[in-house]
Amino acid sequence: MALFACVATSGRRLLVARGFTPTLAAITPSLRQTGRSAFLSSSSRSNRYLFSDEGRIIRSATTTTCMHSSSTLSTAVITEAVEHPAYDLIAKDVVNEYGYDCTLYRHKKSGAELLSVVADDDNKVFGITFRTPPSDSTGVPHILEHSVLCGSRKYTTKDPFVQLLQGSLQTFLNAFTYPDRTCYVVASQNTKDFYNLINVYTDAVFYPRAVTDPNVHAQEGWHLELEDKSEPLKYKGVVYNEMKGVYSSPDSLLTRECQRSLFPDNTYSVDSGGDPQVIPDLSFEQFRDFHSKYYHPANSRIYFSGDDDIRKRLEIMDEYLSEFDANPSCKTGSVVQWQAKRFTEPKREQHYYPSGADQPETHMMAVNWLLNDEPLTPYQDLMLSILDHLLTGTSSAILRKTLMESGLGSAVTGGGLSDELLQATFSIGLKGIQAENVDKVEQLIMDTFRQVSKEGFSEDAIAASMNTVEFELREFNTGSFPKGLAFMLGSMSKWLYDKSPTDGLKFEEPLAQLKAEIAANGSEVFKNAIKTLLVENTHRTIIEMIPSKTLEAKLVKEEEDRLAALKSAMKDEDLARVIDSTTVLKKLQATEDSPEDVATIPKLALGDLKREVTEYPIDISENEANSGVTVVRHELATTSGIAYVDFGVDLSSLDLSEVPLIPIFAKLLKEAGAGEYDDVALAQRIGTHTGGVDVSLLNTVVHPRGVDQSECLDGTKMQTKLFLRGKATSEKVDELFSLMKLMLTDARLDSKSKVIELLKESKARLESSIQGSGHSFANTRMKARYDPSGYISEKLQGITYLSSVKELLKDAEEDWPKLLGRFQTVRNKLLNPKTCRNGMIINLTGDSKVFAAIQPSVAEFLERLPGDSMGEKLQDFYSNDHPWIVQAIDEMQKATPIEDEGFIVPTQVSYVGKGGKIYTAGEHVSGSSSVVARFLRTGYLWDHVRVIGGAYGGFCTFSPDLGFFSFLSYRDPNLGKTIDVYDATAGELLKAADDLANNPEALETAIIGAVGDMDNVLSPDQKGWVSLQRWLSGESAEQRQKWRDKVLLTQPEDFKSFAERLKAMKSPSVAVISSKAAFETAANEGKEMKLVDVL
Repeated sequence: MALFACVATSGRRLLVARGFTPTLAAITPSLRQTGRSAFLSSSSRSNRYLFSDEGRIIRSATTTTCMHSSSTLSTAVITEAVEHPAYDLIAKDVVNEYGYDCTLYRHKKSGAELLSVVADDDNKVFGITFRTPPSDSTGVPHILEHSVLCGSRKYTTKDPFVQLLQGSLQTFLNAFTYPDRTCYVVASQNTKDFYNLINVYTDAVFYPRAVTDPNVHAQEGWHLELEDKSEPLKYKGVVYNEMKGVYSSPDSLLTRECQRSLFPDNTYSVDSGGDPQVIPDLSFEQFRDFHSKYYHPANSRIYFSGDDDIRKRLEIMDEYLSEFDANPSCKTGSVVQWQAKRFTEPKREQHYYPSGADQPETHMMAVNWLLNDEPLTPYQDLMLSILDHLLTGTSSAILRKTLMESGLGSAVTGGGLSDELLQATFSIGLKGIQAENVDKVEQLIMDTFRQVSKEGFSEDAIAASMNTVEFELREFNTGSFPKGLAFMLGSMSKWLYDKSPTDGLKFEEPLAQLKAEIAANGSEVFKNAIKTLLVENTHRTIIEMIPSKTLEAKLVKEEEDRLAALKSAMKDEDLARVIDSTTVLKKLQATEDSPEDVATIPKLALGDLKREVTEYPIDISENEANSGVTVVRHELATTSGIAYVDFGVDLSSLDLSEVPLIPIFAKLLKEAGAGEYDDVALAQRIGTHTGGVDVSLLNTVVHPRGVDQSECLDGTKMQTKLFLRGKATSEKVDELFSLMKLMLTDARLDSKSKVIELLKESKARLESSIQGSGHSFANTRMKARYDPSGYISEKLQGITYLSSVKELLKDAEEDWPKLLGRFQTVRNKLLNPKTCRNGMIINLTGDSKVFAAIQPSVAEFLERLPGDSMGEKLQDFYSNDHPWIVQAIDEMQKATPIEDEGFIVPTQVSYVGKGGKIYTAGEHVSGSSSVVARFLRTGYLWDHVRVIGGAYGGFCTFSPDLGFFSFLSYRDPNLGKTIDVYDATAGELLKAADDLANNPEALETAIIGAVGDMDNVLSPDQKGWVSLQRWLSGESAEQRQKWRDKVLLTQPEDFKSFAERLKAMKSPSVAVISSKAAFETAANEGKEMKLVDVL
């Protein structure tokens, strides 16, 4: 389980996770939601801006609406209600807001409810959700979520999920554990594949091997491990180790204590993911009984969406559901009880979090409210979303701004509104607080609420926040996340609690009602809500987290003592049973599935695959209208009246020493104010006229001109751009362009307080990320040792960047004029009138109507841009080394030499990386390499790092352009043993190559999975952005097709060749994020590293 940035939904807000993020069952290094979980890796950094909660704003309410309903409302695919003798048709509804035709059925025999959604969307989605409220913190719903996918009645391999992951075209394959529900979801654009996925998942949830085989519970949950009587007992298990990682994160600890404190009387008072100190209390019998109690069709909500056949949906599910009789008590027994708002005065609690030896002893705190103890109306749901945005939605929102400008802490905690569960909550606070200031933070929060409850919000602030939410709702941009899944998760906000599934998805009526209320009474509705729900609400808790430099050691000692006591109480025969069970489990884990078992898994064939690469339209206009600027256009079939604009400026004029300034400089462009607008006014103008503006960095190696594009690069040719990325309806694009120019040319860089605030936030974010996503930082660090482009990335987003942020913060506080001068120098260089236009790019994505409407605005923008249209040209980045390269090569030899490093943080788990070059510059890299790397990730490494080793994730990455290969683990109980697994990979891959020569079906499965990874589902803005990146990198459509062809033609010999390269990896090195104790143990095992305290 993990807390990741997946696109969860809440009420009517389908696109942005609100406070609570579900736990997921496993982790794989893919931007797509593949594996039992997914995360945004460092390679996907540019995409994180797609889901920003800031600035997705559009004008409405008390001002003129710039995004009319007709511009984005889909036309519903209205169908006649399909009837089936096995089902009663309960309700039929059309969600006009998204053009979805919905029919709710109830299966007559079993009592299961099924929502069938017809949509013009070939990315078909199936989900089955069970209401699973736990009564303790043993993590039983979470362990069960992992376990049911480990074999079933019809699909008899040890892990059908992995077989699907290996050889499916799925666009989503996952499972979530919430505090009160468990969701199993699949998606695919291929109909045959979709039906395969449905069958495997449905058989898994109703007939899992896990309820008859205790080894599954032992592997996925917890077990005692002992191989020799003289050794100490150990706890092992995937979920157990995953949750040790979660409980090592101060932010996660705070979040859990906040939720628990508000719900003393219902299921939300316990941790559905599992507390590591409680997980070993879960017996197999309790685990089995939980499945029997809750995994009945009568307690399920079954969901379909897409363009597949409705009758086929009903028939597939009837095959399973008809085997069950009705069980009404199953559904009534899972009802989540309401928590009464019964506190007569606020409650205060103090808890500890682990801190590093050299970490400042600062506290964290959050104030939390339970907002309702009876159902909210659709109007109230939407009003609370708007209120949350007014308070916390942007850096200039009054509550967030007040807290950050107070200087009392380093970053905001709490997340504001959380409304995905039965009852809504609100949490807000700070981290990085001095002990004597904790009470001051609480007082400041309450004073701010009292002030706003009396004074309300300005008309401009309300308009901007209203437009933010309206733009999000109408655009319905879920990126690569299936739209049907976002719709499903939104429906669960009501359906799970026995309300209509479509009630949580319609926004037109409550939106109109709220607009009318605001037009009549201004901000009275928000003032009253703050007064009633926050100021006067005594069902409130104050959670303070106190740093402890001994907590980590204390927890380790408690576990060791518990296990020692357990062992001392055992007789010889008891110890023998533990040794035997350890042996049996390890043997089972290491045993290959039989050919008969593998044959039960439904498969695709190569003939089911699309042979051609998906290309996106692109038109390049260099020096458009003699402006000196390059304009790139991507004309799509429809973008619903929205223009997506990316405006880039070149960064190569900067010195390498100025590179660490870029991330903060980018934030200043958006958050410091610009020209006549202070930070609040700028945010409101963005909100009033656009769908949002963000600033991001594009840093990519490029293919040199005249060189075979299959050759490995040396990392010296690069494109480096700073992009302002925004969107607006076509009639408001002139405003968007005006804002972009204003932000770039006239941002208020001279705000010392804002710079200090941003640096403190960045420091807190990086420190938290290193503890929670150490694998990503380990990978970035290793890349920095082998080529200059990797070193530059480390300076921008790695452990080195954290050091830079600390130095910049010191400069801001002690020598502000010097730092201000550096920021001003950065802007002056970027806007050098002699060269800036030659490095500018305007990237436009829209449909033909949008392009026709915005062309006058484009022409005017080109005229108004700074710089000389006849100025000098920048160097040819495809023929010459990037200006940063010479200095980077010199620096990296001193700053990141090729050596094994260990980075010490307070944690109970490890993130273990090892990597190096397997191709050198000039060598040809075949598309088959992606097949082999994926084969390792979903096969050998999954089996040995995750299944046998007990880590939450074990995988590898391969960068064909640079020839860099890395092994990585996530929330790993091991360190040295994991490195041993990595070192044995080449030999195991050679054996696998021999096996594949005699098993063409297995080879075909590996190829299919690799092709599936290549065919992501993208939103319109993503299509334009990906197409631009392809062009900037110098990659041709011909090369992409050659790569795909090589993937499809992969042979066993390619696996052997790759294995030989792994054996000959040039100067491999290690990077590990872990605890001091783990490094000491590794050193005793012969795995010594240079140790660095990070925090």
